[in-house]
Amino acid sequence: MQLFVGLGNPGAKYAGNRHNIGFMALDRIAADHGFSPWRGKFQGAVSEGRFGSEKVVLLKPETFMNLSGQSVGEAMRFYKLAPEDVTVFHDELDLAPGKLKVKTGGGHAGHNGLRSIHQHIGESYRRVRMGIGHPGQKNLVSSYVLRDFAKAEQEWLDDLLRGISDGAADLAAGDQARFMNAVSLRMKPPKNQNRAAGAAAKPAPAPAQETSGPAPDKGSEDSRSPLQKLVDKFR
Repeated sequence: MQLFVGLGNPGAKYAGNRHNIGFMALDRIAADHGFSPWRGKFQGAVSEGRFGSEKVVLLKPETFMNLSGQSVGEAMRFYKLAPEDVTVFHDELDLAPGKLKVKTGGGHAGHNGLRSIHQHIGESYRRVRMGIGHPGQKNLVSSYVLRDFAKAEQEWLDDLLRGISDGAADLAAGDQARFMNAVSLRMKPPKNQNRAAGAAAKPAPAPAQETSGPAPDKGSEDSRSPLQKLVDKFR
């Protein structure tokens, strides 16, 4: 059994924030794979499902970001899980928008949600780091992560979330390479697919027009006089 945790802040006010991309990832997985309806539990929202024989519990802590570890720790104790059974989906300032990396263990890099989880369960859990880019200045970070994704970002965001959902079963099976490949296929479709699509859409050349009767002899000249041509015309 595994616990997939998405980080974010509860409530409609924060739903579209960059900081809530972890919630968005779990919502997509739950919707695409027929998981159970969300219900309140462990100071958060929980949805359950399976990838083959592997049971997976999705958890969105509703303690607000800075206290996410409380919810995660409670769920782990209830299901008797180890940190190695936990995967946390979160926003990552140090990755370009749309980039994704998977890592296990390590520091929290100042992310308040991860900091809280470190305090409650240690650091040896797996993280899916979803790039949202950096505003450029440290003093702008707080307002940046608490703003909604711009309209211009919606296309890559949708592709990223779809890719995560496509590869969720592989992630649960421990195949990180296949998971990353599923995301890559959404973010960067193979070029030969685009070429094939273009070739299919190219109209076929028009068939040659058929003509009746013998082909004119370009090498011969009409030796009739103008009067003879006129007489022949009215015959």
